Amino acid sequence: MSETREVMVRLTEAYNGHDVEEITRCYAPRAVTVAPGGIAEGLDEIYSYYAEWIGAFPDSVVTPSLLVTAGESTILEFMVTGTHTGSLILAEGEVAEATGRPIAIRCCSVCTVENGAVSSHRLYYDQLELAAQLGYPMPSRDRAF
Repeated sequence: MSETREVMVRLTEAYNGHDVEEITRCYAPRAVTVAPGGIAEGLDEIYSYYAEWIGAFPDSVVTPSLLVTAGESTILEFMVTGTHTGSLILAEGEVAEATGRPIAIRCCSVCTVENGAVSSHRLYYDQLELAAQLGYPMPSRDRAF
């Protein structure tokens, strides 16, 4: 197994174990994570990102469906399932208080691994799909994006 693939497997296992410390150890000190909610730069911000997400969905599980590795890059397609039992800051800064609702969100991530650690991680998921599953109103059609 390539080093890049090993790091992604380790990251996924750490997430499924809800071990934010181990998740953070998968990243390089100057790593950057870009997600719909914003940009996390450095280990402290990356730790906070995962701690908030796992706090909002403490039973969440990542189920990979595709893992493709090419050199230092990897693409992971996966489903995140869980129950919204904690606060979550949405992309526009609104706080979504616990709803008790289940989620099943299709996601994709692209990572770059250098020297055995994630240096760049870009996460993609449909924010409207998440908002709808949490019971938040959908934006009107005339709203500019």
